[in-house]
Amino acid sequence: MDNLMRRYGMTIRLRPEAEIAYKQHHRSVWPEVLSKITECNIRNYSIFLRDGVLFSYFEYTGEDFSADMRKMAAHPKTQEWWSIMNPMQTPLASRVEDEWWAPMTEVFHLD
Repeated sequence: MDNLMRRYGMTIRLRPEAEIAYKQHHRSVWPEVLSKITECNIRNYSIFLRDGVLFSYFEYTGEDFSADMRKMAAHPKTQEWWSIMNPMQTPLASRVEDEWWAPMTEVFHLD
C-alpha cells in the first residue's frame, strides 16, 4: 500500500445528558492517549458537535490503517479513555458490526 495521506470522516451520536462531561474531558485529553493517536499515524484530528451529532475528521499518514487501529485499541490507557467516552455515545443504527464510530464517504474535496 502506498504512503499517501488519506482523509477520514466519522460520525456517532452523543447522548444529550453527556454533552457537558464530553466537552470537559476533551479540554484535557490524557497525554498517553494523544501520543498513541500520533504514534498510529493520525494527524490533523478534530471532533465537531452539532445537535447531538459528533463528527470527527483526521488524516491518516501510515501504510496499514487496520494494523494501526488494532495497535490503538490494544493500548491500555486508550481502552481506559474509551471506557469513559463510549457510554456517552450512541452508535448509528446503520453502522457495520464491530464499528463504533461510523465511517463516512467523502463526496467532495478541494485543496
